[in-house]
Amino acid sequence: MSMNPYAAEEKKTILGHPRGLFVLFFAEMWERFSYYGMRALLIFYLVQHWMFSDQEASVIYGAYTALVYIAPVIGGYLADRYLGQRKAVVFGAVLLTFGHFLMAFEGDGGQGAAELNIFWLALAFIIVGSGFLKANISVMVGQLYPRTDIRRDPAYTIFYMGINLGAALGSLIAGYLGQTYGWAWGFGAAGVGMLLGLVVFVLGKPLLMGRGESKMPERLAAPVMGVRFEWLLYVSGVLAVGVVWFLIQYQRLVGGLLMGTGLLLIGYVLFTAVFKLDREARNRIFAALILIVGSVLFWALFEQAGASLNLFTDRSVDRHIFGWEVPASMFQSLNSIYIILLAPVFAMLWLWLGRRGWEPSTPLKFALAVIQVGLGFLVLVWGAHSAGPGGMTPVLFIFLIYLIHTMGELCLSPVGLSAMNRLAPAHMASLIMGAWFFASATGNFAAGLISAATGGEGEGRVLEVYSNVGWLAVGVGVVMIFISPLIRRLMHLDTLKDDEPSLAGQDAIGEPVAPGTRIEQERRP
Repeated sequence: MSMNPYAAEEKKTILGHPRGLFVLFFAEMWERFSYYGMRALLIFYLVQHWMFSDQEASVIYGAYTALVYIAPVIGGYLADRYLGQRKAVVFGAVLLTFGHFLMAFEGDGGQGAAELNIFWLALAFIIVGSGFLKANISVMVGQLYPRTDIRRDPAYTIFYMGINLGAALGSLIAGYLGQTYGWAWGFGAAGVGMLLGLVVFVLGKPLLMGRGESKMPERLAAPVMGVRFEWLLYVSGVLAVGVVWFLIQYQRLVGGLLMGTGLLLIGYVLFTAVFKLDREARNRIFAALILIVGSVLFWALFEQAGASLNLFTDRSVDRHIFGWEVPASMFQSLNSIYIILLAPVFAMLWLWLGRRGWEPSTPLKFALAVIQVGLGFLVLVWGAHSAGPGGMTPVLFIFLIYLIHTMGELCLSPVGLSAMNRLAPAHMASLIMGAWFFASATGNFAAGLISAATGGEGEGRVLEVYSNVGWLAVGVGVVMIFISPLIRRLMHLDTLKDDEPSLAGQDAIGEPVAPGTRIEQERRP
């Protein structure tokens, strides 16, 4: 009878949870600190230091965030198939640390500077590193618990609080340092945060109790052309940095790849649904695709936060609070702070409504999310006009737009992940979840294009675009309300059955979906 080498460690807990949970908590908190700290400064760095136009900077920003969403699909596959989650996270963290520190090499600025190539390389390291890390660290949380352990949902709640705490602190600290003392200070702080995350994760390995290791270590150790296969995977990751370094400089190519791949993906899903599924399963796929298309519009507007809205806040908003002019990048923390405050409220609200049979359907929640993202912009436009010609928009309206947009996110993000899992047959679960994440990537790229449309002609042009997209979103949301009963009928929830024994509240990879968190950025198909 074999002894459990981790029996003693399993008995040691913090707040009733394995100590490894808090290793993952702090590692991910620092990773999010670095990512969102850098993201809060990026659009300003492009415009004010590298001297890109608003339009050029917005498209670069959109291409960057789109690639960040696509990379975890590949990183998750390599971890599942070969590396295991732990080694993939370590490799991703190393790449991210390099990338964030490279961001601090700012040089003299301007597009003629040789350091601009270092900047592109930094973005490439961060994109590929995110692919390896973000795809896998969330999965390791679930691996600490048996399938039926009632602590799994609370564990994810703790973990996602770390995500949002890191995102809030990164925007506040790195944003303040970058816009007050210089770019190198802000990006350097992000790099230090990532390095701390890496150190915590490596030193905490014994507390992970062997979780997240490769399922085929003999394959990793096997030589290929005289080199361990594991090292070939790492070399491939570094080579991928070179490919991304090229792509990020040619943003139209990223857009073309997104469009072409997206059409192929949707075509394949439709072909499979029409010719290989029965009527009810086919209708569920149609319902999922409608929701996926709706999510593209939502993310295209929601992700103005890091691009055009960031610039608008810097240039056209009276940011004085108690006599202190708050750096614009620090307002990026509002979304995470609101999530921490509102996620429990929304979770309790859905539960309270559900017990009374009043909970809105998934399509209706999507409609409400799209309406809210539009209303946020309309409220901001109203606030800007209320200041009068040439006046600065009161900072209250920045707090309001982030509040309204966060409430919309809470209606769409966790709900969408759950819907994709429920609607897809088991053999198509990863494909549909991939389509969901691909829609997020497309939405982020579209966000860059919308942001580009606001630039170059002053505040009036920004408000005109915000008004147009705001009314567009509200109109689309209203249409979605009217067709939500039809979409709900396509879902055939009354005849939905488990393909295999599973736990309620789990997603396509068997992990519980925590309400109201940044799941769309942390989880993979």
